[in-house]
Amino acid sequence: MYLFLNGEILHKEEAKISPFDHGFLYGMGLFETMRTYSGHPFLLNDHLERLQLGLDTFNIDLDLQKLDISGMIASLSEKNGLQDSYIRLNISAGEGEIGLRTTPYNHPNILLLQKELPPLMPLREKEAVLLKLRRNTPETSVRLKSHHYFNNIAAKREAGDDPGKEGLFLTKEGYIAEGVTSNIFWISDGKLYTPSLETGVLNGITREYIMELAGTLGIPSEAGMYMPESLLKSDEAFFTNSVQEIIPIHTFEGRTFPGKRGRIAQQLYSHYERDAQVLFSKNELHRS
Repeated sequence: MYLFLNGEILHKEEAKISPFDHGFLYGMGLFETMRTYSGHPFLLNDHLERLQLGLDTFNIDLDLQKLDISGMIASLSEKNGLQDSYIRLNISAGEGEIGLRTTPYNHPNILLLQKELPPLMPLREKEAVLLKLRRNTPETSVRLKSHHYFNNIAAKREAGDDPGKEGLFLTKEGYIAEGVTSNIFWISDGKLYTPSLETGVLNGITREYIMELAGTLGIPSEAGMYMPESLLKSDEAFFTNSVQEIIPIHTFEGRTFPGKRGRIAQQLYSHYERDAQVLFSKNELHRS
Protein backbone atom coordinates (compact mmCIF):
# COMPACT_ATOMS: atom_id res chain seq x y z
CA MET A 1 0.00 0.00 0.00
CA TYR A 2 1.17 3.51 -0.82
CA LEU A 3 0.71 6.76 1.11
CA PHE A 4 1.32 10.46 0.64
CA LEU A 5 3.92 12.08 2.92
CA ASN A 6 4.85 15.73 2.51
CA GLY A 7 4.01 15.85 -1.18
CA GLU A 8 5.57 12.52 -2.14
CA ILE A 9 3.93 9.16 -2.77
CA LEU A 10 5.84 6.46 -0.91
CA HIS A 11 5.37 2.80 -0.13
CA LYS A 12 4.28 2.52 3.49
CA GLU A 13 7.57 0.80 4.39
CA GLU A 14 9.53 3.85 3.19
CA ALA A 15 7.65 6.48 5.21
CA LYS A 16 9.51 8.02 8.17
CA ILE A 17 8.75 10.84 10.62
CA SER A 18 11.17 12.25 13.20
CA PRO A 19 10.75 11.12 16.83
CA PHE A 20 11.02 14.85 17.67
CA ASP A 21 7.72 15.55 15.88
CA HIS A 22 5.52 17.29 18.46
CA GLY A 23 2.59 15.28 17.16
CA PHE A 24 4.34 12.31 18.76
CA LEU A 25 5.87 14.04 21.77
CA TYR A 26 2.88 16.19 22.81
CA GLY A 27 -0.11 15.07 20.77
CA MET A 28 0.04 18.17 18.58
CA GLY A 29 -1.63 16.63 15.60
CA LEU A 30 -5.05 16.50 13.93
CA PHE A 31 -6.75 14.17 11.49
CA GLU A 32 -9.82 13.75 9.33
CA THR A 33 -11.29 10.47 8.16
CA MET A 34 -13.49 10.36 5.09
CA ARG A 35 -14.56 8.06 2.27
CA THR A 36 -14.22 8.05 -1.46
CA TYR A 37 -17.12 6.71 -3.51
CA SER A 38 -16.15 5.87 -7.10
CA GLY A 39 -13.20 8.18 -6.54
CA HIS A 40 -15.27 11.06 -5.12
CA PRO A 41 -14.17 12.34 -1.67
CA PHE A 42 -17.55 12.86 0.01
CA LEU A 43 -17.88 16.18 1.89
CA LEU A 44 -14.17 16.92 1.43
CA ASN A 45 -14.61 20.69 1.80
CA ASP A 46 -16.40 20.27 5.13
CA HIS A 47 -13.63 18.02 6.42
CA LEU A 48 -10.97 20.54 5.38
CA GLU A 49 -12.87 23.41 6.99
CA ARG A 50 -12.95 21.58 10.33
CA LEU A 51 -9.31 20.62 9.97
CA GLN A 52 -8.31 24.23 9.27
CA LEU A 53 -10.07 25.31 12.48
CA GLY A 54 -8.01 22.76 14.38
CA LEU A 55 -4.76 23.84 12.74
CA ASP A 56 -5.42 27.46 13.66
CA THR A 57 -6.18 26.45 17.24
CA PHE A 58 -2.99 24.38 17.47
CA ASN A 59 -0.94 27.26 16.01
CA ILE A 60 0.15 25.10 13.08
CA ASP A 61 0.92 27.49 10.24
CA LEU A 62 -0.67 25.80 7.24
CA ASP A 63 -3.27 27.08 4.78
CA LEU A 64 -5.13 24.06 3.43
CA GLN A 65 -6.53 26.09 0.54
CA LYS A 66 -3.01 26.25 -0.89
CA LEU A 67 -2.82 22.46 -1.03
CA ASP A 68 -4.49 20.35 -3.69
CA ILE A 69 -5.93 17.77 -1.31
CA SER A 70 -8.42 16.56 -3.91
CA GLY A 71 -5.56 16.00 -6.34
CA MET A 72 -3.55 14.18 -3.67
CA ILE A 73 -6.48 11.84 -3.01
CA ALA A 74 -6.94 11.20 -6.74
CA SER A 75 -3.24 10.46 -7.26
CA LEU A 76 -3.05 8.13 -4.27
CA SER A 77 -6.25 6.35 -5.33
CA GLU A 78 -4.76 5.75 -8.77
CA LYS A 79 -1.47 4.50 -7.31
CA ASN A 80 -3.25 2.10 -4.93
CA GLY A 81 -5.92 1.15 -7.47
CA LEU A 82 -8.68 2.13 -5.05
CA GLN A 83 -11.79 4.08 -6.00
CA ASP A 84 -13.90 3.14 -2.96
CA SER A 85 -11.79 3.70 0.10
CA TYR A 86 -11.13 4.98 3.59
CA ILE A 87 -9.01 8.13 3.61
CA ARG A 88 -7.20 9.57 6.62
CA LEU A 89 -5.60 13.01 6.29
CA ASN A 90 -3.23 13.52 9.20
CA ILE A 91 -1.29 16.70 9.96
CA SER A 92 1.17 16.80 12.83
CA ALA A 93 3.01 19.85 14.14
CA GLY A 94 6.40 18.75 12.88
CA GLU A 95 9.85 18.55 14.43
CA GLY A 96 10.78 20.75 17.38
CA GLU A 97 12.93 20.96 20.48
CA ILE A 98 11.84 19.05 23.56
CA GLY A 99 9.63 21.30 25.66
CA LEU A 100 6.28 23.03 25.38
CA ARG A 101 6.20 25.49 22.50
CA THR A 102 4.31 28.79 22.25
CA THR A 103 5.50 29.95 18.82
CA PRO A 104 3.85 28.72 15.59
CA TYR A 105 4.78 25.41 14.00
CA ASN A 106 5.98 26.25 10.49
CA HIS A 107 6.95 22.82 9.11
CA PRO A 108 4.11 20.36 9.75
CA ASN A 109 4.08 16.81 8.45
CA ILE A 110 1.24 16.10 6.01
CA LEU A 111 0.25 12.46 5.76
CA LEU A 112 -2.48 10.88 3.63
CA LEU A 113 -3.38 7.23 4.26
CA GLN A 114 -5.77 4.98 2.36
CA LYS A 115 -7.34 1.56 2.70
CA GLU A 116 -10.01 -0.31 0.76
CA LEU A 117 -13.70 -0.15 1.65
CA PRO A 118 -16.77 -1.51 -0.17
CA PRO A 119 -18.56 0.98 -2.49
CA LEU A 120 -21.61 1.67 -0.26
CA MET A 121 -22.56 -0.14 2.90
CA PRO A 122 -26.24 -1.13 3.16
CA LEU A 123 -27.92 -0.07 6.40
CA ARG A 124 -26.41 -2.19 9.18
CA GLU A 125 -27.84 -2.29 12.68
CA LYS A 126 -26.02 -2.03 15.97
CA GLU A 127 -26.78 -2.33 19.65
CA ALA A 128 -26.09 0.82 21.64
CA VAL A 129 -24.27 -0.05 24.87
CA LEU A 130 -24.21 2.49 27.70
CA LEU A 131 -20.64 3.04 28.84
CA LYS A 132 -19.58 3.33 32.48
CA LEU A 133 -16.70 5.54 31.38
CA ARG A 134 -17.82 9.15 30.97
CA ARG A 135 -16.93 11.42 28.06
CA ASN A 136 -14.03 13.65 28.96
CA THR A 137 -14.27 17.38 28.38
CA PRO A 138 -12.43 19.02 25.44
CA GLU A 139 -9.07 20.70 26.02
CA THR A 140 -10.54 23.92 24.59
CA SER A 141 -14.07 25.23 24.04
CA VAL A 142 -14.54 23.05 20.93
CA ARG A 143 -13.60 19.39 20.65
CA LEU A 144 -10.95 18.87 18.00
CA LYS A 145 -10.29 15.65 16.09
CA SER A 146 -6.80 15.44 17.49
CA HIS A 147 -4.25 12.87 18.60
CA HIS A 148 -5.67 13.09 22.15
CA TYR A 149 -7.74 9.93 21.73
CA PHE A 150 -7.32 7.79 24.82
CA ASN A 151 -10.82 8.47 26.16
CA ASN A 152 -12.15 6.86 22.96
CA ILE A 153 -9.68 3.99 23.14
CA ALA A 154 -10.54 3.25 26.77
CA ALA A 155 -14.24 3.32 25.84
CA LYS A 156 -13.62 0.90 22.97
CA ARG A 157 -11.89 -1.46 25.37
CA GLU A 158 -14.93 -1.32 27.65
CA ALA A 159 -17.40 -1.90 24.82
CA GLY A 160 -15.30 -4.65 23.25
CA ASP A 161 -14.57 -5.62 19.66
CA ASP A 162 -18.04 -6.87 18.72
CA PRO A 163 -18.77 -5.03 15.41
CA GLY A 164 -22.47 -5.21 16.24
CA LYS A 165 -22.13 -2.93 19.27
CA GLU A 166 -21.31 0.76 19.71
CA GLY A 167 -20.49 2.21 23.11
CA LEU A 168 -22.46 5.31 24.09
CA PHE A 169 -20.85 8.00 26.24
CA LEU A 170 -22.65 10.11 28.81
CA THR A 171 -21.20 13.34 30.13
CA LYS A 172 -20.16 13.53 33.79
CA GLU A 173 -23.55 15.16 34.45
CA GLY A 174 -25.35 12.19 32.87
CA TYR A 175 -26.39 13.73 29.55
CA ILE A 176 -26.18 11.72 26.32
CA ALA A 177 -22.97 12.63 24.47
CA GLU A 178 -21.85 10.45 21.56
CA GLY A 179 -20.70 7.03 20.50
CA VAL A 180 -17.10 5.85 20.75
CA THR A 181 -16.50 6.88 17.13
CA SER A 182 -19.86 8.35 16.18
CA ASN A 183 -22.58 10.90 16.79
CA ILE A 184 -26.08 9.82 17.77
CA PHE A 185 -29.57 10.84 16.64
CA TRP A 186 -33.07 9.75 17.56
CA ILE A 187 -36.58 10.54 16.38
CA SER A 188 -39.63 11.22 18.53
CA ASP A 189 -42.99 12.17 16.99
CA GLY A 190 -41.32 12.95 13.66
CA LYS A 191 -38.66 15.28 15.15
CA LEU A 192 -34.92 14.62 14.97
CA TYR A 193 -32.86 15.04 18.15
CA THR A 194 -29.10 15.03 18.76
CA PRO A 195 -26.87 16.14 21.65
CA SER A 196 -25.72 19.75 21.61
CA LEU A 197 -22.07 20.65 21.08
CA GLU A 198 -22.26 22.04 24.63
CA THR A 199 -21.98 18.43 25.83
CA GLY A 200 -18.42 18.44 24.44
CA VAL A 201 -19.05 16.08 21.54
CA LEU A 202 -17.18 16.24 18.26
CA ASN A 203 -19.04 18.23 15.63
CA GLY A 204 -19.10 15.33 13.19
CA ILE A 205 -19.12 16.06 9.47
CA THR A 206 -21.86 13.47 8.90
CA ARG A 207 -23.71 14.94 11.92
CA GLU A 208 -23.74 18.35 10.24
CA TYR A 209 -24.77 16.82 6.91
CA ILE A 210 -27.68 14.93 8.50
CA MET A 211 -28.99 18.06 10.22
CA GLU A 212 -28.73 20.02 6.97
CA LEU A 213 -30.37 17.23 5.01
CA ALA A 214 -33.20 16.97 7.53
CA GLY A 215 -33.89 20.66 7.03
CA THR A 216 -34.14 20.29 3.25
CA LEU A 217 -36.56 17.36 3.72
CA GLY A 218 -38.78 19.28 6.12
CA ILE A 219 -37.84 17.15 9.13
CA PRO A 220 -37.65 19.37 12.23
CA SER A 221 -34.50 18.93 14.32
CA GLU A 222 -33.18 20.02 17.68
CA ALA A 223 -29.81 19.87 19.43
CA GLY A 224 -29.86 20.00 23.21
CA MET A 225 -29.00 18.43 26.55
CA TYR A 226 -30.84 15.12 26.97
CA MET A 227 -30.89 12.35 29.53
CA PRO A 228 -30.94 8.69 28.42
CA GLU A 229 -34.70 8.53 29.03
CA SER A 230 -35.19 10.72 25.97
CA LEU A 231 -33.50 8.13 23.79
CA LEU A 232 -35.31 5.23 25.46
CA LYS A 233 -38.70 6.81 24.72
CA SER A 234 -37.89 7.59 21.07
CA ASP A 235 -39.39 5.98 17.98
CA GLU A 236 -36.10 5.17 16.22
CA ALA A 237 -32.41 5.99 16.60
CA PHE A 238 -29.13 5.78 14.72
CA PHE A 239 -25.42 6.54 14.89
CA THR A 240 -23.47 8.39 12.19
CA ASN A 241 -19.86 8.76 11.15
CA SER A 242 -18.00 9.37 7.91
CA VAL A 243 -16.83 5.78 7.45
CA GLN A 244 -19.79 3.72 8.69
CA GLU A 245 -22.33 6.22 7.33
CA ILE A 246 -25.79 5.83 8.98
CA ILE A 247 -26.04 2.97 11.50
CA PRO A 248 -29.55 2.28 12.88
CA ILE A 249 -29.84 1.17 16.51
CA HIS A 250 -31.87 -2.00 17.13
CA THR A 251 -31.40 -2.30 20.90
CA PHE A 252 -30.55 0.01 23.80
CA GLU A 253 -30.83 -0.81 27.50
CA GLY A 254 -33.31 -3.62 26.83
CA ARG A 255 -35.49 -1.49 24.55
CA THR A 256 -35.99 -2.70 20.97
CA PHE A 257 -35.99 -0.16 18.13
CA PRO A 258 -36.97 -0.52 14.44
CA GLY A 259 -33.29 -0.54 13.42
CA LYS A 260 -32.87 -0.53 9.65
CA ARG A 261 -36.64 -0.61 9.23
CA GLY A 262 -36.88 2.87 10.73
CA ARG A 263 -38.71 5.19 8.33
CA ILE A 264 -36.55 8.28 8.91
CA ALA A 265 -33.28 6.34 8.79
CA GLN A 266 -34.31 4.83 5.45
CA GLN A 267 -35.36 8.22 4.09
CA LEU A 268 -32.08 9.86 5.08
CA TYR A 269 -30.00 6.99 3.74
CA SER A 270 -31.70 7.07 0.36
CA HIS A 271 -30.43 10.64 -0.04
CA TYR A 272 -27.04 9.74 1.42
CA GLU A 273 -26.54 7.11 -1.29
CA ARG A 274 -27.02 9.74 -4.00
CA ASP A 275 -25.12 12.56 -2.28
CA ALA A 276 -22.07 10.42 -1.48
CA GLN A 277 -21.23 10.30 -5.19
CA VAL A 278 -21.30 14.05 -5.83
CA LEU A 279 -21.24 16.42 -2.84
CA PHE A 280 -18.12 18.24 -1.65
CA SER A 281 -20.03 20.17 1.04
CA LYS A 282 -23.33 19.98 2.90
CA ASN A 283 -24.01 23.51 1.59
CA GLU A 284 -24.54 22.02 -1.87
CA LEU A 285 -27.74 20.35 -0.62
CA HIS A 286 -29.58 23.59 -1.30
CA ARG A 287 -28.45 23.47 -4.94
CA SER A 288 -28.98 19.76 -5.57
